[in-house]
Amino acid sequence: MQQARKYFLLSAGVVVLDQITKLIVKLNMSLGDEIRVLGDLFKIHFIENKGAAFGLTISRMANAMGIHMSDETGKLILSLFSIAAVIAIGVVLFRLAGHRSLLPWFIALIFGGALGNIIDRTFYGLFFSDINAYTGGLFHGRVVDMFYLDIWKGQLPDWIPLFGRSYTSLWPIFNIADSAISVGIVVILIFQGRFFKQDERARAAEASASEADFPATTSEKAEEKPAEA
Repeated sequence: MQQARKYFLLSAGVVVLDQITKLIVKLNMSLGDEIRVLGDLFKIHFIENKGAAFGLTISRMANAMGIHMSDETGKLILSLFSIAAVIAIGVVLFRLAGHRSLLPWFIALIFGGALGNIIDRTFYGLFFSDINAYTGGLFHGRVVDMFYLDIWKGQLPDWIPLFGRSYTSLWPIFNIADSAISVGIVVILIFQGRFFKQDERARAAEASASEADFPATTSEKAEEKPAEA
């Protein structure tokens, strides 16, 4: 547990920073409000995401496959699945706390980001039901997004599955939790081989050091016995 503490503290820091920015936006802006930071390139644009990444919802995917599902049912399934996923990530982080590389730090980023968005989905519909523009309730909240890189926006071609004919932007509006998750996933995908090699080399070095110390200790004890006699 001592080894894992520093990683969970990083996750907690991500959650705190994420929730502070979300609450500032949610309590001081209305849906659709926009603050230009760097002209048209970077803005604070308040939206609430009822789905997963890129606004994709479970009900939308189900209906695309011919399965009728209401938005509320899809939202509940997504929230429960997300909670299970966060628990699984937390377990992985705890078990990898002794890893001799930077891998646990990036898993901690993913865990903190996922937990930050889970708080929105689980509790925001309950805590902010009086100001939400949707039916509130436990597990029916929406994720608050605000950072908008306005590089390109337009209607996607019809041939793109699920997203076809939807009006979207090149870079989705995101939050600090999304950023932490994205950085963690990208770095792990790129450097996972190096991380595990570092762990293997570190463990091999520790084993070699232990083997080198053991004979020396045994020899010293053997030399001490005649002197005692």
